[in-house]
Amino acid sequence: MRQFWIFVRKEFLHIIRDTLTLWILLGLPILMLTLFGFAITTEVKNSRVIVFDPSRDAMTREMVERLSASSHFVFRGYAASPLEIERAFRSGAVDLAVIFSGQFHENVLRAGEAQVRLLADGSDPNTATTIVSYANQILANYRFGPSGNGYAPFTIVTDIKLLYNPLMKGAYNFVPGVMGMMLMLVCAMMTSISIAREKERGTMEMLLVSPMKPLSVILAKATPYFVLSLINLGNILLMSVYVLKVPIAGNPAALIAVSMLFIFVCLSLGLLISSLVNSQLVALLISGMALMAPIMLLSGMLFPVENMPWYLRAIAQVIPARWYILAVKKTMIMGLGFAYIRKEMIILGCMSVTILAISLGQFKNRLA
Repeated sequence: MRQFWIFVRKEFLHIIRDTLTLWILLGLPILMLTLFGFAITTEVKNSRVIVFDPSRDAMTREMVERLSASSHFVFRGYAASPLEIERAFRSGAVDLAVIFSGQFHENVLRAGEAQVRLLADGSDPNTATTIVSYANQILANYRFGPSGNGYAPFTIVTDIKLLYNPLMKGAYNFVPGVMGMMLMLVCAMMTSISIAREKERGTMEMLLVSPMKPLSVILAKATPYFVLSLINLGNILLMSVYVLKVPIAGNPAALIAVSMLFIFVCLSLGLLISSLVNSQLVALLISGMALMAPIMLLSGMLFPVENMPWYLRAIAQVIPARWYILAVKKTMIMGLGFAYIRKEMIILGCMSVTILAISLGQFKNRLA
């Protein structure tokens, strides 16, 4: 019996010394429960709404106040013109636009009805349909509910339009997300496993002490996977356009440029993972399992990031797939070009430089 407990103690000491395994055993369940508990929800909150109200009368102001008071919406102010609304949608600053007809109050008093147009970003049809229904319900409650406004019963005629995806095709939503997930997993996984294999065989140290500089060795290892990833990108785009019927509405050069930048970020991430581990199995676990859940849940691929608690929203900002998916939606679905994805490209560029610099530093430390 004493020998049994000696072996148990020895095994505990091995686990405690291996901090990575300890984190996986104890931290991964907590992380997964947090992500699935707070990220997965069918309710949409904090949708950004902008209002165009030519009349600005008491009735429309009260309706805007009710929209602002709802937890489903965040009021982003009034638009000076319909053109400003279009620019807000193109820049990704708003999710819903409420447009009141001119002389709204007078139309209610004179004709017993007035018009309201609801515009939503149809590139995510599920979210767009949900927030439009929320806005419609709030307007209906104002019309029928006991508000004490003293108005006679009237009719609000809502004109609903989903921008960029009027037919509400689901492929318009999941194609950008699948592109981000596939490229990130394939690039990071293959690169990390390849270099970890060299470490297991003992050949990586020989490469690092060769006359070639460590940066050249790392880039040489990543170049074949960069080429293979470009082939994957071409296949995905061809299937999206000709099989799923999702057109490239914007500048194809912008889409390819941001995709190449994202591939480089993913390859750098794979190099970083490989610099921290020494076995293919651990590299596979980290690049596969540890990246899969954040990509699916925190990148905006399946669930709006705005619905999540502030700490999950903060984590989402450092996930490269989030910015890539936004850029793909703008170029592929919304029909925009380089000018509107400048922010996403700058963020991805900074991520790639930072991750590559950390990876190179880790490889150099192995030589010290």
